[in-house]
Amino acid sequence: MLSFRNVSLRRGTELLFSGANFTIHQGNRVGLVGANGSGKSSLFQMILQQLDCDNGEIELSTGVRIAHMAQEVHATDQPAIDYVLTGDSALMATMNALQHAEDTEAFEQLAALHEQMENIDGYAARSRAATLLAGLGFSESDHAKPLSAFSGGWRIRLNLAQTLMTPAELMLLDEPTNHLDLDAIIWLTDWIRQFSGTLILISHDREFLDESVNHIAHLHAGRIELYTGNYSSFEKIRAARLALQQSSFEKQQREIAHMQDFVRRFRAQATKARQAQSRLKALERMEVIAPAHVDSPFSFEILAQEKISTPLLSLQHANLGYAEPVIKEVNLSLLPGDRYGLLGANGAGKSTLVKTLNGQLPLLSGECVNGANLKTGYFSQHQLDDLIAGDSAMDHLINLGRTLGEIPREQEVRNFLGGFNFQGDKVLDPVSSFSGGQKARLALALIAWTRPNLLLMDEPTNHLDLDMRQALTVALQSFEGAIILVSHDQHLMANTVDEFLLVEDSSVKVFAGDLQDYRKRILPGSKAARKPVEDELTSSKAAPASAKPESIHRPGKQTRQLRTKLKTANTRMERLQRKIAEVEEQLADPAIYEDRDNPKLQSLLRDQHALNEEIESVENEWLELTEELENLGG
Repeated sequence: MLSFRNVSLRRGTELLFSGANFTIHQGNRVGLVGANGSGKSSLFQMILQQLDCDNGEIELSTGVRIAHMAQEVHATDQPAIDYVLTGDSALMATMNALQHAEDTEAFEQLAALHEQMENIDGYAARSRAATLLAGLGFSESDHAKPLSAFSGGWRIRLNLAQTLMTPAELMLLDEPTNHLDLDAIIWLTDWIRQFSGTLILISHDREFLDESVNHIAHLHAGRIELYTGNYSSFEKIRAARLALQQSSFEKQQREIAHMQDFVRRFRAQATKARQAQSRLKALERMEVIAPAHVDSPFSFEILAQEKISTPLLSLQHANLGYAEPVIKEVNLSLLPGDRYGLLGANGAGKSTLVKTLNGQLPLLSGECVNGANLKTGYFSQHQLDDLIAGDSAMDHLINLGRTLGEIPREQEVRNFLGGFNFQGDKVLDPVSSFSGGQKARLALALIAWTRPNLLLMDEPTNHLDLDMRQALTVALQSFEGAIILVSHDQHLMANTVDEFLLVEDSSVKVFAGDLQDYRKRILPGSKAARKPVEDELTSSKAAPASAKPESIHRPGKQTRQLRTKLKTANTRMERLQRKIAEVEEQLADPAIYEDRDNPKLQSLLRDQHALNEEIESVENEWLELTEELENLGG
């Protein structure tokens, strides 16, 4: 469908990539990954014929319709749902022709135009557009609002809805999740699974990539390489290649040892709770991920204050909001080591809760008590705007040091900023020249410098690439204070928090499940019977989930049946682990990567992907059976 033949591209004097040779076939779903500035968006422009390559050629099959998400939309008076409908140009042309025929009483054309509307399913188009808007978080009352009534982030969502409305054989999506919350991302992932065309996707969200693509095109060191499999499969192959370099291999061993130690410590503390077991599985996967990021330019820690209070902060009978309460009767105490992820639809009040905990939004009623040694580190997108445009990263750190009563040495600041990949003279460049990702990294560096004991993080991964997200995940794992995290990055959430709070219906509740449970809860057609129990927060801390009601059937018979199923699941798991070990032993042989088109390599990668999916399915079944057995006292 789409072929690159010896393609090279420069931007000014900089060579982005050269000698690119790969083919994307009909039905492929390709994730385009690489550091910021490596040429991902430029590659989209070349496909769209908005940018010419310097060498080589790009061949696209004749007649292929392309849907491409615009990055901005002008504020006009056009209603939102009408704007979404314009994504289908054939529909709009037919509707305009039909209207013209009716206005001019050209009755001989009406029958043919009505038939054409039937053929393109035009009469259901408004319903399809409404479904897209609902999935992306718009209420029904939003449909008639003009584009000018929406903020920039919501207009980006409208652009995405318009793109999804476009009939296309090839869809190009450039960072579609940047302005989405977790609920909308889960919906979008499900929509992409049902898309029958070819997809090329730029994203820094590894879980979204894992669930949406079956190939990875990696832009790195001036090259583009196409890998079969999702992002996790790509990481394993990349880790094996990096291990061939002695320096990388030695660093890999240190990173693996670090992760193994962390997993051991967490396993010793973990209960049988579903969230703890889910987090443990995620951490164990991090052991596999770590070696693929040894050449990352990011390496930093977020250290906590030595002095600490217990509790750090508590809310009692608190009503939160602005003129009217958004969340009512919140009772929450945050202790050192607490790690909460906030779940809930956009507008439910997650950011309101975080702002209240940060002290920038006063309570409407109730009480907020700060511990004597509370030191809060707060990240939100507005902090990027608060950076001083004319000051450098060095200036920001030195000025922050002054406010804390200490003026750091220049070399100390350089070393610290180096961990956030501000190297050499970059520490002296004005913030006005920074990209969004560089500003976000500086904001995180400023937080880390203060050594907080309570981290309040509201969407910290926007603008961050995959390597930086990985480094942030590792830093948050070893942070010893408390964490409240709002993020649409499921990998970050799964690997850094221990419990989830659901903000919904003007209340905050414990969500007694993991992210997979939350996915089932919000997707259409999910099984309501599997929805986890939620409890209101108590005055001391988030209460444990209440037990499920006892079954009306005989416990003895049910217990025996569950134990039999559990034994079967264990047997299947042992068999699958043996098979995946055999496959990965063959994939560990460096010789197999000498020819990337090697049929045996492709077959092993397919087997690896299928086995990993089956293992995950059996693990989920095992967890559900274990939970049922525990609830029956078995």
